[in-house]
Amino acid sequence: MKGLRIVVISGPVGAGKSTVAEGLARTYGAIHLSTKELLREMAVTRGVELLSERAAMQRFGTQLDTETDGHWVADAVSRKVSGASDLQVSDVGLTSLFIVDAVRIKKQIDELRAAFGGNVVHLHLYSSQDVLAHRYAERGDTSGLQELSSYDEVAADPTEAGVRDLASDADVAIDTERSNIRDVLIRAAAALQLLPRADDRLVDVLVGGQYGSEGKGNLAFYLAREYDVLMRVGGPNAGHKVPLPTAYTHRLLPSGTQANAEAQLVIGPGATLDIEVLLREISDCSVEASRLSIDPQAMIIEQADKDLEQSLVADIGSTGKGGGAAAARRILGRSDKAVTTPVRLAKDAIELRAYIRSSQEVLDENFRNGRRVLLEGTQGTALSLYHGFYPHVTSRDTTTPGTLAESGIGPRRLRRVILVARTYPIRVQDPDNEGKTSGPMSQEISYEELARRSGVPLEELVRTEKGSVSNRQRRLAEFDWALLRSSVELNGATDLALTFADYLDVQNREAQRYDQLTDRTIQFVEEVERVSGVPVSLMTTRFDVRSVIDRRRW
Repeated sequence: MKGLRIVVISGPVGAGKSTVAEGLARTYGAIHLSTKELLREMAVTRGVELLSERAAMQRFGTQLDTETDGHWVADAVSRKVSGASDLQVSDVGLTSLFIVDAVRIKKQIDELRAAFGGNVVHLHLYSSQDVLAHRYAERGDTSGLQELSSYDEVAADPTEAGVRDLASDADVAIDTERSNIRDVLIRAAAALQLLPRADDRLVDVLVGGQYGSEGKGNLAFYLAREYDVLMRVGGPNAGHKVPLPTAYTHRLLPSGTQANAEAQLVIGPGATLDIEVLLREISDCSVEASRLSIDPQAMIIEQADKDLEQSLVADIGSTGKGGGAAAARRILGRSDKAVTTPVRLAKDAIELRAYIRSSQEVLDENFRNGRRVLLEGTQGTALSLYHGFYPHVTSRDTTTPGTLAESGIGPRRLRRVILVARTYPIRVQDPDNEGKTSGPMSQEISYEELARRSGVPLEELVRTEKGSVSNRQRRLAEFDWALLRSSVELNGATDLALTFADYLDVQNREAQRYDQLTDRTIQFVEEVERVSGVPVSLMTTRFDVRSVIDRRRW
């Protein structure tokens, strides 16, 4: 079997062998071979009545060791390995990693090494006698066996008494006395080289460089086919429209959901969720529960949050979808006395139960297998709570660092950061109340002026430039060169995606290649690259599945 590894665990009763074996099987898709079960199978084969008692198990094991000179474990494991294709393995899939839980004499290990050579790794777990006795007393009959009256009685078995001597033979020895099960499991996984390489750069991030609505959905839809995992952060206040035959606007699921049906979907712990919006989107996109993972720590938006944000709608043109109020309540809700509506996380929502999985565990598994992740940010850098024009900002940090923090991905995983910028940035419309504004924007221009410059019909501009969530008319402005430069710095951009090239000249809609763009557009791109210091690797010429001009060198 290609890539076969057999991890053989030894150690005294109470050292944690079965717990570690089960953890390795559950987390890393290994096949757990319990010698307790192998003994039962041997008893059936021989027509022996084997009681579920530790003493009976110990005696029968010793009898088999004597009769086979310790060979019976290797024989049984060989049969299991040969028949592995018939085994029902975890949802991780078929595996070539077997965990033998556990061996008791060195002859058993020698026979396994004789059968499988260098594919065998011997892991020995140990602890002090006092701790083992305490654990044995604590667990009672949870092992499924009728246990002996005391640990001293267990240790009196001659074979059990010699188990400690196996430490000298072990490839890996772990003292479990001062570690909990999570610690022991991660230490064992590290020693067995099961953890993902920490320096594999497998994540690309897509973030907005202006005030949102930069066309991230169109680009994420285009890029999705290249990734194994599509992940999104933020909340339902940001709509990302994708170019399906009938355009669809995603508000919580990644924009590539319908572009790459094979990709796993992940919503991170920093997300704020409107359950009604999310369930509708899941249904619209026919997403199976096995495909979507929602981190248990994601925050649920309640009606009270939406109600509270109505003042922000009137004052700064907020979408009022409750994400900011929910985020504030998450902070204050650490004390019940500080909030009137209790905090509810995704793990508390019955409606989401089928989707709840730790995003860290999902990511770890994918990193371990070298799979690529596209992390999709929402809104734009100039709306960042920290870097935008306060108070005309959103409730989160929209930059690459903030996006990574919300997703639970460390910066060392980053490969590329694609900063998306429009040729003419937009902001949401000013509130209706006199004297209120949605926020500063450099050199605002009219729709009439943009229509005159670009050749795009005015009616089309007015019809299409409406908020995908608020449906309110947007404000337009000249390209902000200073904002471009600061956004590149804040986000650590490695690439730019320049969108709405047709707003420079409607003739660009006919371009399928870079050299087909108008001369003025190419000059604009050259200056964008000069000011930003990074290449314009992607461009969109219109909202269409064939609108992307791909200039990447990666």
